Amino acid sequence: MNVSLSSPAGRGCRQAGEGRHDVRKKASPRAQLGASPLYELIHGVLRDHIVEGVFPPGLVLGETGVARAFSASRVPAAAALRRLQEEGLVEAFEGRGYVTASRRNGKPVRLDLFAAGLTLPPDFAGETKARNRHELLYPLVEHEVAACLAYGRFLLNESALAEHHKVSRTVAHEVLTKLDRTGLIARDSNQRWYAGPLTERLLREHFEMRWLLEPIALDQVAADLDPAELDAKRRRAAEARDGPRPPSVLEGLENDLHVDIVLRCPNQQLRETIRRSQLPIIATHSTYEHRSREEISTMIGEHLEILDRLRSGRRKQAAVALEAHLRRSLGSNLELIRRLKPLSQDALPPYLVSIEA
Repeated sequence: MNVSLSSPAGRGCRQAGEGRHDVRKKASPRAQLGASPLYELIHGVLRDHIVEGVFPPGLVLGETGVARAFSASRVPAAAALRRLQEEGLVEAFEGRGYVTASRRNGKPVRLDLFAAGLTLPPDFAGETKARNRHELLYPLVEHEVAACLAYGRFLLNESALAEHHKVSRTVAHEVLTKLDRTGLIARDSNQRWYAGPLTERLLREHFEMRWLLEPIALDQVAADLDPAELDAKRRRAAEARDGPRPPSVLEGLENDLHVDIVLRCPNQQLRETIRRSQLPIIATHSTYEHRSREEISTMIGEHLEILDRLRSGRRKQAAVALEAHLRRSLGSNLELIRRLKPLSQDALPPYLVSIEA
C-alpha cells in the first residue's frame, strides 16, 4: 500500500527519484537543456553550486523552496534532492528537509536560494516553463486514473483530457504515453487508450511482486537511513495510532514507509519495478472510509514494528516484518475491492468513460 485518496479524482502522488550519479563527474546542466528530465537539470544546477562551495554549509534545501526557485513542481524537486542525498552532498534532518553536508559545526542555515547564491543557466526559465506543463500534470492524471481501476474498465479520451486540464493535445498525449509506459493504461489496435479493471488476479500478482521485492529494497537502503528521520516517521505513526486518523495522515504514513524509504534504494531497475506494482494499488485506497478501525490499527502497528527494527539496526528483521505486512495486507485489499460499488459517470474525471469490461 502506498497512497490514499479521499475521492477517486484526488491529488497527484509523489514520484520516486531516479538513479545515482558519480559525484566526481561534473555534468553541467547548461549543456543538457532540452535533453534531460527536469529533475536531472535541477539536480545538476544544485550539485554544481554545492560542489563549488557557492552555498553555505548547512543550507536548508526543501522541496517547496527548490520547486519555487526553479519554477517547477515538487515532484522533480524531490527527485533532485533525493539524488543529492544518495551522493552524500545533502543530509536529511529532523526539520523535514535536507541540509548541505555537513552542518556538524553549526546550525542549519535558512535562506532563500537566490540569497544563498543560486544562479540559473540563461535558458533554464524557458526550459522549465515548457516542461512543466507535462511534469505538473502527469502525477495528477496518474492518481486520477489509478484511483478508478478497481471500479471497472475505462476509455481515456485524449481531447477531453486536454480540455479538462486546459493543456494542448500534445501535452495530453505525452501524459497518456507515459501512463502506457508505466503499465497503468494500454492502447489497442485502433489507437484508443484503456485503463482497468484491477481484478483480484492482478491485485494478487501486484502484491506478490511487492512482498518479494520491497524487502530487498528495504535491506539495500536500511544502513543509510538517518536515525532522526526514522524517529520522526515513528512519531507520526504513534500519533496516528493514538489520535485522529484523517485520510491525509494515513496517506502520509503509507508514503513514509513504502515511498520515502523503500523507493530510496539505489537499484533503479528495482525501484521502477516496485513502483509499477505499487501504482495500481492506489485504487484500493480511494477512500479509507471502507476500512475498519481495527484494520487501520493493525496497519499502523505493523509500520511501527518495521520502523522500530530499522531504528535498532535490525534490517533483516525489518525486511521480514515488511514482507509479513504486505502478505497480510493482500487479504484486506481483496475484501475492499469486493465491497466497492460501481462509480457513476458524474464521479469520474470527464476524460474517463466507464465501459463494459
